[in-house]
Amino acid sequence: MVAVQTSPNSSPSAEWICCLDKRPSERSGDDVDIILTRLREVKAFQRFSPSLLLQICACAFYEYLEKGITLFRQGDIGTSWYAVLSGSLDVKVSETANHQDAVTICTLGIGTAFGESILDNTPRHATIVSRETSELLRIEQREFKSLWEKYRQSMAGLLAPPYGAMESGSNNDRLADKDSMNSDSVGLMNKTHNKVPSEKLQRGGKVLRNAILSRAPHMIRDRKYHLKTYRQCCVGTELVDWLVQQSACVHTRSHAVGMWQALLEEGVLNHVDQELGFQDKYLFYRFLDDEEEDTPLPSEEEKRESEEELPETILFLAQLGPDALMRMILRKSPGQRTGDDLEIIYDELLHIKALAHLSNTVKRELASVLIFESHAKAGTVLFNQGEEGTSWYIIQKGSVNVVIYGKGVVCTLHEGDDFGKLALVTDSPRAASIVLREDNCHFLRVDKEDFNRILRDVEANTVRLKEHEQPVLVLEKSPRASTLGSIKYTVISGTPEKIFEHFLETMRMDTHHSEPDPAVDDFVLMHCVFMPNSQLCPLLMAHYHAASPPGSEQERLEYAVNTKRRALTLALRWANAHTYLLQEEPAALSFLEELYGSVVNDSRMLRALKDFVPDLEKIVKLHSEEAKSTKKKTLIRQFSNGEERLQKKQPIRNQDDILLKVYCSDHTYTTIRVAVAALGREVISAVADKLGTNDELLLVHLSAAGEKQILKPNDVSVFSTLSINGRLFACPRDQLSALTSLPDQEGPSAGSMSSFELMSSKDLAYQMTLFDWELFSCVHEHELLYHTFGRQTFRRTTANLDLFLRRFNQVQLWVVTEVCLCGQLSKRVQLLKKFIKIAAHCREFKNLNSFFAIIMGMSNPAVSRLSQTWEKLPSKFKKFYAEFESMMDPSRNHRAYRLTVTKLEPPIIPFMPLVLKDMTFTHEGNKTFIDNMVNFEKMRIIANAIRQVRHCRGQPFNPDICQPNKNHAEVRGYVRKFCVIDNQRTLTQLSYRLEPRRT
Repeated sequence: MVAVQTSPNSSPSAEWICCLDKRPSERSGDDVDIILTRLREVKAFQRFSPSLLLQICACAFYEYLEKGITLFRQGDIGTSWYAVLSGSLDVKVSETANHQDAVTICTLGIGTAFGESILDNTPRHATIVSRETSELLRIEQREFKSLWEKYRQSMAGLLAPPYGAMESGSNNDRLADKDSMNSDSVGLMNKTHNKVPSEKLQRGGKVLRNAILSRAPHMIRDRKYHLKTYRQCCVGTELVDWLVQQSACVHTRSHAVGMWQALLEEGVLNHVDQELGFQDKYLFYRFLDDEEEDTPLPSEEEKRESEEELPETILFLAQLGPDALMRMILRKSPGQRTGDDLEIIYDELLHIKALAHLSNTVKRELASVLIFESHAKAGTVLFNQGEEGTSWYIIQKGSVNVVIYGKGVVCTLHEGDDFGKLALVTDSPRAASIVLREDNCHFLRVDKEDFNRILRDVEANTVRLKEHEQPVLVLEKSPRASTLGSIKYTVISGTPEKIFEHFLETMRMDTHHSEPDPAVDDFVLMHCVFMPNSQLCPLLMAHYHAASPPGSEQERLEYAVNTKRRALTLALRWANAHTYLLQEEPAALSFLEELYGSVVNDSRMLRALKDFVPDLEKIVKLHSEEAKSTKKKTLIRQFSNGEERLQKKQPIRNQDDILLKVYCSDHTYTTIRVAVAALGREVISAVADKLGTNDELLLVHLSAAGEKQILKPNDVSVFSTLSINGRLFACPRDQLSALTSLPDQEGPSAGSMSSFELMSSKDLAYQMTLFDWELFSCVHEHELLYHTFGRQTFRRTTANLDLFLRRFNQVQLWVVTEVCLCGQLSKRVQLLKKFIKIAAHCREFKNLNSFFAIIMGMSNPAVSRLSQTWEKLPSKFKKFYAEFESMMDPSRNHRAYRLTVTKLEPPIIPFMPLVLKDMTFTHEGNKTFIDNMVNFEKMRIIANAIRQVRHCRGQPFNPDICQPNKNHAEVRGYVRKFCVIDNQRTLTQLSYRLEPRRT
């Protein structure tokens, strides 16, 4: 189950962690199942046998590291082996005994294993320091040695020499340089054509051929071209046309090209002249079955079987297509890549963590020079320690071991990691050897010549403005000239004041302030990160009133008008972006009123300012009247199942009040009234006053599973971070261990299928979409920023966003709860069908948030393990579910989902956890300040993510997309009051009662 965490700063308290914290002897079978579910999410463990994984679950421990913690130092004698579950760690190696001299040689990501030196008690080969908050799995030496002895063969692939097997691999698959690229590609593809295709792809080609012969037999026929006859072949454009028409999971023509390319790589489809890549052109291709003369046509039985298998085959190829397309493009020499090719590569680079810190300009440059390199065999040595550095590598698929002479394997690198850059930057020999850890590894390679040229080009196109010998603004020449033909510069970094001045001076004045101007929008969206309103408003006012420089009266007048118009344009954009948030800042409202008064006076003399008066007046009146009339409203039991759920949602604001129930250890409670944005210490103070106690109290979030999370004094809006059935408790520290869950936290004991089985699936999906749209509409764009950078930084609530994320978890748990509470097998099968239908309608309504929540609920281990239930599900529904699951495919950074979204027009309810993941990825991978200047490239990337959310709300939701039935009020009430079990252990136990574990 994917549970969305509503606060990035909350400490870990998941149920699987509690299980790992128990002594191994105290862990129950349920504990092991819960740990197993979590470990199966980590790619590195997926290759282990079930028995080995169970052994690991039984003996491993959990480790949590804050950023900057040294786990162990080079030279220490090891006591444990580790695997990274989340976060990342730096590997530092020193040639001297001084730890200050240590050089970071690589970074360990999720799925990395390290610490094998405990097998022979040799000292640690490197120092390990957490790069960010990280979670580790730890196995103590005795248990690890025991596992190694018992499962040596399975674990050998996890380690490299001296413990794993090492082969002197062939470098035939390597594309050594751009000059030899075409000949090497021919060799590689000829090898591909000579090998026997995989059984699944061979069957896939046969199914497609039979389907074409059944549905469009004219596509496969003899064709003449330049007086030559090509027997039984198809045209590339016709194959693409046909495939796009067959299924919604084929997103674009280029996606279809990739799918045919996957067959071509395996020799299941061939170009008549053995061209290497499939093209959407008038070129001839022939299926493998048609290579032999007089191949018989498929029988009626074969056609019928192919028709049945077609959806599954297309789904399978749709998953292979993007990778095949990328390989085809990267195998082209850089000079042969088209503009579309470069865009596809660039889009791929945006989601590679090793490149997160690079500017978009550099990524575009890299797209034109990257080379694809693949190696077939584990043990292949990519390069040796001491060799000259000639290339920088990024792992696209697979993993490698980093080996240092005399020290063995110091770490393992995985998909998305990079290596080899240090030797290029410092012009020094390779610091380590790189050995393939598994078969069939793919890399993106940048050669030294291109690497240095890009660095030179970037430097040549960079302008640094200095004051008192210190840089204050860094600009980069834009690759695209402006409409006027003059050079355009992009802000890379700068001091807040200089960035502000730059945008004012370069702002386009030939458009209305309501029209989009991406460069200025970036500043308006992101300024609160580095320049709060308390700083921005005086600067705007000072700029508006700036004195004209010496000159003629006409020149001084023109300067004054232009300066004032620029300040007003930025002020109006700023006010429109903040909307109701301005009402929470009296100083901001005072600034607007003062500015309005100045403009009214100045417009009498300066006619060019008159156009601004109506817009500014409208904004000032709106905010002033609302600020005066708005009384603090009480949000009674905002997250309960009460009647207020039936009312249309309104945005929750910082100045709103909320009634909170806070429980004591004896399950009595007190109700307090606090501001929505109240800090943890303010909640505790209100509780202490209400209870009349002087004891020092802790504020605790207690989950339904009994997990306790002590909330920090500086936590903002503590109520909005509660889990679905979580409750707030206040108690002295000595009573913390005695806290127990309330009976009503357990959730329902019986399902509600009888209530909703007669409701139309479309009506349910419609009412869910209506509710989700209300919640989504309440989320202010700035809440995405507060969530990413931390609410404590801004002292602002993210309650609307938390509610929306909470809804995702609730829908997911609703699916699991209903299935696990359904005791009758036939009814459970009906439930699965119902949920698949609801998901289909949610997708139809462009409600991707609930669509994903339902599918993830069905993939929860408590549901997915019910094999008897799934076996009874009709094949039609299994195919629908498989197609829906393919949209959840996380590979290539959720490419399948992203392709789906690009085809949709607003209004769209997006899969919000992925939006937040993108923003967090950018935030954690890039510093906010570089050399005391704002990293504006980072601001720009995050602003683009926020604009995607804005695009989703670009059109209002049309309530007429579905005609409500007579019982629409009943359906509406039901979907807004889901009762769920949010204790995974309870759900797992219920699941085993329905279908006990098979022996």
